[in-house]
Formats: sequence, C-alpha cells, structure tokens
Amino acid sequence: MRMIDFFNERRSNGQPLVLVSVFETAGSTYSKAGAQMLIDGEGHYCGMLSGGCLEGDLVERARSVISTGTAETASYDLSADDELWGLGVGCDGTMRVLLQPLLPETDYQPFAAIADIFNGDEPATLAIVVSAESSSINAGASLLLKDGREQNFGMSDAVARSIVNSVDNKRPAMMRQVDTPDRKCAVLYARIEPPPALLILGAGLDSEPVVRIASELGWRCTVIDHRPAYIESRCYPDPTSAQCCPVEELGQQVGLKRFDLAIIMSHHLASDRAYLRHLAASDIAYIGLLGPAGRRERLMNELTDVADVLQGRLHGPAGIDLGGRGPGPIALSIVAEMQQFLNQRG
Repeated sequence: MRMIDFFNERRSNGQPLVLVSVFETAGSTYSKAGAQMLIDGEGHYCGMLSGGCLEGDLVERARSVISTGTAETASYDLSADDELWGLGVGCDGTMRVLLQPLLPETDYQPFAAIADIFNGDEPATLAIVVSAESSSINAGASLLLKDGREQNFGMSDAVARSIVNSVDNKRPAMMRQVDTPDRKCAVLYARIEPPPALLILGAGLDSEPVVRIASELGWRCTVIDHRPAYIESRCYPDPTSAQCCPVEELGQQVGLKRFDLAIIMSHHLASDRAYLRHLAASDIAYIGLLGPAGRRERLMNELTDVADVLQGRLHGPAGIDLGGRGPGPIALSIVAEMQQFLNQRG
C-alpha cells in the first residue's frame, strides 16, 4: 500500500498516527536521512526504515508517542560485531529517528500538508525541528516550503523565517543547526517529491502488469485507449485512472505536462504514430515504445517533422534486456528502465 493511501484510510477513521523520520545515519544503513514511515496506534505500518529489524521497536515507541502526544527521538546501533547486546543485523551503522505524533486534534499536520504534495505535481521542502535549545520550540515543529510559500506547524513566524532562510535545495536531505530568535535548533531538511506520473497509451492485456509493477513502486498511473472495450475489460489496481480517449484528441483531453514518463503500447501502427506526435509536443522526458527496432525506425522516418525533438527521449524497444518472455517479464524490463532513467535524471 502507498503511504498516502495508508494515511488517508486512517485519517478518514480518525485514527492517530506517528510519522517516523530518519534524521541522521552513520556507516551502512538500510535507509538514509529523509526516509519516512507511518505507524498507526494498532501497530500497523507503511514504509520500512530497516530490513524489518527496527520496526517492532518503533511500533512500541509509536504507541508511547500517541499516548503522550509528544515527539521523541530514538537511536539504533546496527553494528554487526555485537550480536548479544547490539541489534546484530549486520548493517554496521547507526541510525537516529524522530517519532512525530499525527493527531486528529492537530489535523494530522504536517503529514496532511505532505499528502497534498504527493497528490500534486510540484515538489516541496519539509523542515522538521529535531531538537532545540529553547523550550519555546518543540521537537516535531514543522514547516513546508513550496513555490516560495510556507506553511508552518507548531512554531512562531520568526522561527519559521529563520528556518526558511537556511533551506538548501541542492541537497535532498540534511541536518542543519539554525540560529533563531529563540536560540538554536537542529532541523532536518528533506525534499518531498510527488510520486512519478506514468502515462500508458494502450490498454491491452500487457498493460496490466506494467500498471501493477509501477503501482507497487507508488507511481501514479493513467491508462488511455481509444477502444472502449479495452478499457472496460481491464483490471487495474486502485487508484489507477483509466479512460477512453480518441487518439487525435489526446493533447486536448489529457494534461500531458503532469506526466514524467510515457509508454506507448497500443500495438497499432497508426495510433502509435499519432501518440508520438502528441508526445513530441510535450515535455515528457522518457517516452517508451514497444516493438522491434525496425518498427521504431519506420515510425521515426514517417515523423520527419518531429523526429528531432523525439531524439534522446524515445526508448524503443522499451525496457532493459533482462531476459524472459511474456507480459510479466517485459513489463518488469520496461519499469526497470524507467526507474533507471529517473535515478539518472536525479
């Protein structure tokens, strides 16, 4: 389950939650600074900060945080050389985390605001106070900065301004000591990125494993096909958006600018040609195309007026050669190439 779905389900039922954020690591650890997970009061959780060895203890600590309504920190020694007194998990590192209550009476902030980022198309910077020299600043006080606008939770405007002035967008996550009007505080800055948005053009049977694998990664999937029967007969996981749209109206009916990735898999030459023309006019950086190299070259030769803008963006045949045949292995190879592309793009 995606973290946003886990959160929405508990929030709709009025259940308290705890947001766990890694703020410092040393050595080899499963997660790095900025990684997060959610835990509810019944011990269920979404996300993992270790290979499963820390989560049991974090569940118990989360119950305490929910009970007191107060954030707390925890430190874990993951060294491999002390199986008796250490955790003995073989990671050979240390990890420090902040457990932050998300309660109905505080409108589940700051995660309610984070959820809006996950549902949108623009990134933001999250700042969480981990510790402070002054009792006027509580651990867990947070701030979300997006498009130059800030939302702060549990801190004064003056403290928020000091924290905003220390933002460094060049690093995805970092700890920083911030001087504020209320003395110094230690702040975790983390980049919050919306999940990748994937556009699948073609709702054949082979689209189902692509959507399943991408959804497991937390990606937002939209499937488009001009054939109503194809859309109606598919079984996609929630919350996949599937809609029927004439090929020639794709650019008008679907907002292409919100997608990071696209894969063309209609198995229909004329449709693929039209889809490529629409995508050429978009900013989508990864465009995948099913079929052999000869088919790609034929389409490119027929699209001479837009071929130049597709160069470097068009991946065909789409996918990393992992071996295997059939829809499942092919879907895995396609999503793997997309993930590799996202990582390389940074």
